[in-house]
Amino acid sequence: MNVQRSEISPGPPWVIVAGGFHRHGGMDAANAALASYLAERGTPVHLVGHLFDEQLLKNPALTAYRVARPLGSDLLGHRSLERRGWAVANRILRSNSETRVVVNGGNCNFSDINWAHAVHRAWAVSDEGAPVSFRIKHRLEKYLNRQRERRAFTSARVILANSNRTRDEIIRLGVPPNRVHTVYLGAEPRWRAIDDRVRAAARDSFRIALDRPAIAFIGALGHDRNKGFDTLWQAWQKLSAIVNWDVDLLVAGGGRALDSWRQRVSDAGLGQRVHLLGHIATVSQVLAAADLLVSPVRYEAYGLNVHEALCCGVPAIVTATAGIAERFPATLQDWLIPNPNDVEDLVRRLLLWRTSRASWKEHVRPLMHELRARSWEQMAAEIVAIVSDAPSSKVACA
Repeated sequence: MNVQRSEISPGPPWVIVAGGFHRHGGMDAANAALASYLAERGTPVHLVGHLFDEQLLKNPALTAYRVARPLGSDLLGHRSLERRGWAVANRILRSNSETRVVVNGGNCNFSDINWAHAVHRAWAVSDEGAPVSFRIKHRLEKYLNRQRERRAFTSARVILANSNRTRDEIIRLGVPPNRVHTVYLGAEPRWRAIDDRVRAAARDSFRIALDRPAIAFIGALGHDRNKGFDTLWQAWQKLSAIVNWDVDLLVAGGGRALDSWRQRVSDAGLGQRVHLLGHIATVSQVLAAADLLVSPVRYEAYGLNVHEALCCGVPAIVTATAGIAERFPATLQDWLIPNPNDVEDLVRRLLLWRTSRASWKEHVRPLMHELRARSWEQMAAEIVAIVSDAPSSKVACA
């Protein structure tokens, strides 16, 4: 039964410090969902971040504090975000000592609630072949992120992990297990099985025939190789040498290496078979056109793009160590990649899918219904329940 607004106790204010609050990214979408849930209950919510969904901010219970990110750099914007987060949190705490403060990983070292969307200590650098300047900057960022997150995790009273894998990695840092809680992400109401009309429109927009199989890859094409497109590309070249391989590849993602990948695709003579789409604000159209999502990630704390695909009834092949893989039943273990660097193994799995494409679409249905049954609101309610049982913080950590 739905609870009427008058029956809900709004409770003390919350402060959430995050990079963004919008529906176009994994952790940003989760932060936006929590903020929206609290605000709908009438709870005063103070959001400190770089990017905001303007529609979200129309709720009068929400107050936004925008923080600049010079040159679009997370590294340059980190200190400003942390300082503003401290300032806002301490000001609201002075007016109400029961205020709850949520930070993400090492973005702000405040000793209350930490929502861990990734663990840099477990996230290895993967930038072979990148320019030297990028590799130096990348390693500096990784070092600083690891130092910040260790301090933040060890000082937090409550840690929310987006998967059991993330929880285990945090505990390995020396955090007591009773402080770390797994809270799986939720699903958008619009993530629904794709009907023929939507599929046809998506196919038409990408100029792909309705009867031609298509595979999607969603991820940035930067100098960082973590998303595993290099593995998929090597597998695709091998598959394209097979006479009866009749599949198109849709690649959604921008990045500094996009132009060089376009040149590689052209040089290989696969420009008609591999569609490099660049950055796309929403991936729903790509998924609507796809018969399969492939995500050979080297590290993924969860994997919201895979989650969305499954909710839409699109089968997905993903690395077995990704957090989302925990939610795959035993019947779908062939969809999990043991080693994201093993090109031959990926080739074999893609050939298996091609020969039994119709059955894969049927096999995904139980998982589709299970994932869709858990909404963002249910996720947020679980977080509020966990937090309500924990003591609040009165001071920030330096």
